[in-house]
Amino acid sequence: MAISRNPRSKHSKQRSRFLLLAMAAVVTGLIWVLFSSSSTPAYLFPFPLSGASANASERDSSSGLERKYLYWGNRIDCPGKHCDSCEGLGHQESSLRCAIEEALYLKRVFVMPSRMCINPIHNKKGILHFMNATSEERWAAASCAMSSLYDLDLISKTAPVILDNSKLWYRVLSTSMKLRKRGLAHVEGASRDDLKYNSLYSNVLLINRTASPLSWFMECKDRTNRSSVMLPFSFLPMSAAPKLRDAADKIKGLLGDYDAVHVRRGDKIKTRKDRLGVFRSKHPHLDRDTRPEFIQIRIAKWIPQGRTLFIASNERKPGFFSPLSARYKLAYSSNYSSILDPVIENNYQLFMVERLILAGATTFVKTFKEEEDDLSLTDDPKKNTKKWEISVYTTEEERR
Repeated sequence: MAISRNPRSKHSKQRSRFLLLAMAAVVTGLIWVLFSSSSTPAYLFPFPLSGASANASERDSSSGLERKYLYWGNRIDCPGKHCDSCEGLGHQESSLRCAIEEALYLKRVFVMPSRMCINPIHNKKGILHFMNATSEERWAAASCAMSSLYDLDLISKTAPVILDNSKLWYRVLSTSMKLRKRGLAHVEGASRDDLKYNSLYSNVLLINRTASPLSWFMECKDRTNRSSVMLPFSFLPMSAAPKLRDAADKIKGLLGDYDAVHVRRGDKIKTRKDRLGVFRSKHPHLDRDTRPEFIQIRIAKWIPQGRTLFIASNERKPGFFSPLSARYKLAYSSNYSSILDPVIENNYQLFMVERLILAGATTFVKTFKEEEDDLSLTDDPKKNTKKWEISVYTTEEERR
């Protein structure tokens, strides 16, 4: 009997192993079908699911599956397609804030991309160029970790977020596929109210918003309706990563009581020739209004002579603002390289530090007026129009 039992035991073990292998093959096949089908985009797994550190939202619950989630894609500007380029930080923040607002409205956890694309036009530090690199290598070289820009724990106090390379995101995604219709809804063109009140969407674990090839902010509705905006413009700038806030605090401490001006020139001063060969611009007064002699005239009524003036600008000509030193004590971020060099890896981080410094000024003058009470260097509207005009370099008095 003992001899006859052993073969059966061995056969039973082999059969069990076979069943386990078969089940593993079936599960693998299902995942492959799901991710290769048109209904489930392959970019739902944008990066290797490494053991990224958990933020507040991920630490708050044991499984995370008692919550519901909103996914907009792994790239802020192009959720539904691959893009080799992206817009600047401010533009991407508009999209990011829009997506977080939607998650807040739907009472869902927002699945945030683990990296942000860096526009090479706005960056001169930390960008690598590969001639024969893959799209993934180019993306890694031209992007930075979202956690290096923002304090995710601080953001999660207002709107819970997790990163798309976290273990929790892996659990949510795996569970959503198992639950089928109750687990995952692919959405295109639906309003926030549809997502909130229509049972087709409201009861599912994960809403996938990646169907649209447009950038996130293009999908936001009623952006001109102030009552629909749930987060202030300052929400993301004030949620900068801890090391960036620390650097800004140190510089503000050294500046003491100061005023500040943001001078936006390089990317906004664009001209083109009309059919008669005349140069025209969408901001006809901007080049004039952001030159030091005109800045001095403009800000004299707001900032008294002798004050410390912090200048943040994308003007690249050395010494461009030096004429202002006849009236003010000038300060730039470059004066504080000992504080910034250890923490700044790209110009997005630098601008985030500068924004915090600008916000701490006694008097802050912007380039363009954005709110009714803003002080600005120019009266030209910030938003681009289709009207190209001849640039103006004289004052009203000179033209008379």
